[in-house]
Amino acid sequence: MMSRLIAAAAAALVLSGCQIIDAATEVQDLYTVTPKSTFDPNLPAVYWQLAVEAPAAAANLNTGRIALAMTPTSTDYYAKSAWTDRAPLMVQTRIVDSFENTRKIVAVARESIGIQPNYVLQPDLRNFEAMYYYGKPPIVRVRIISKLVRMPERQIIGVSSFERCVRARGDSVPQVVQAFDQALGSVIKRLVAWTLRTPPARPPGVDAPYDIERFRNPANMVIDSENCPKGNDASMVPLTDE
Repeated sequence: MMSRLIAAAAAALVLSGCQIIDAATEVQDLYTVTPKSTFDPNLPAVYWQLAVEAPAAAANLNTGRIALAMTPTSTDYYAKSAWTDRAPLMVQTRIVDSFENTRKIVAVARESIGIQPNYVLQPDLRNFEAMYYYGKPPIVRVRIISKLVRMPERQIIGVSSFERCVRARGDSVPQVVQAFDQALGSVIKRLVAWTLRTPPARPPGVDAPYDIERFRNPANMVIDSENCPKGNDASMVPLTDE
């Protein structure tokens, strides 16, 4: 009798272990976003090197999971779906790719590569989620606040905030990812243009002047926000590809 109980317990343990393994290896659909490849032909050509830091992000966005918000104060995630990397690292890669696609900059790389940059771009990923509290299909909101820092003095020479919202054409994950791609692409396009236009085209000298009244004045922050809801009104938010 005792041997039967032991055998039954062992079988239950094996079954439980299999269920845990199945849950841990559950298949996920992986998604990514694309870099920008079309820019204003009048963008200036610059002769300095740029390092792009991995964006800072709150814990709810610093993950490979695709974030959604059912209310303004909650965060959930799509089941069985994920980004190909943690969201901040994926965004960093697409920012670097987009700078390269301009063919207007001598060198750009992730900050971790260890180049000696003339400037460092420090992005902060404030919003990167699909909002359901404006109805279905959801509205994707992307907002990046960035500082441009002159090296080696580490002097901030510009601060910007770029924000875009796009409503998905449906409630499926692929359609929501398309809205993420469009909203992020619009933000990156403007971030790249702002970065290239903010410093002079030539690398700064060691004694380059620093206008503290200009660079440290909060009133000079560039704020660019379009198509996002105003209060409860989301009528201005375009559908994907509009």
